Amino acid sequence: MISTRKYNKYKGFVASRLLTAFGEQRERYASAAEFQKCAGIAPVTERSGQKSWVHWRWQCSAFLRQTLVEWAAETISRSFWAGTYYRQQRDKGSSHQAAVRALAFKWTRILFRCWKTKTPYDESTYLNALRRHGSPLLEEMARAA
Repeated sequence: MISTRKYNKYKGFVASRLLTAFGEQRERYASAAEFQKCAGIAPVTERSGQKSWVHWRWQCSAFLRQTLVEWAAETISRSFWAGTYYRQQRDKGSSHQAAVRALAFKWTRILFRCWKTKTPYDESTYLNALRRHGSPLLEEMARAA
């Protein structure tokens, strides 16, 4: 377990990396999907004949991808829905790393929207959006509570 002082220093370090990742030019990325591809969070699916496989995106910023994955891992114990989503992925048979990458993919869409609209993240706003869309994650969260 890391001390509170060390965690706050680490949190500030990751926050500055995230700010650098997104930058100041909000018109740089047209969509969250575009940002996810640039960041390397969006997986690549290849198909040949009847076979298909999914792998990491090789042409991307490894620094940016690692920043997003590390940050997502930190949110598992700090955000109720993120922890539930991570456990849901693990229950489906995903490895720890695959579950964290899936969580990073989800978080990237949320962060992108906050960045684009200059709105701070609010967990209750996100939970209300899940409710409006009838997300199955809410049922999982109800069972976990």
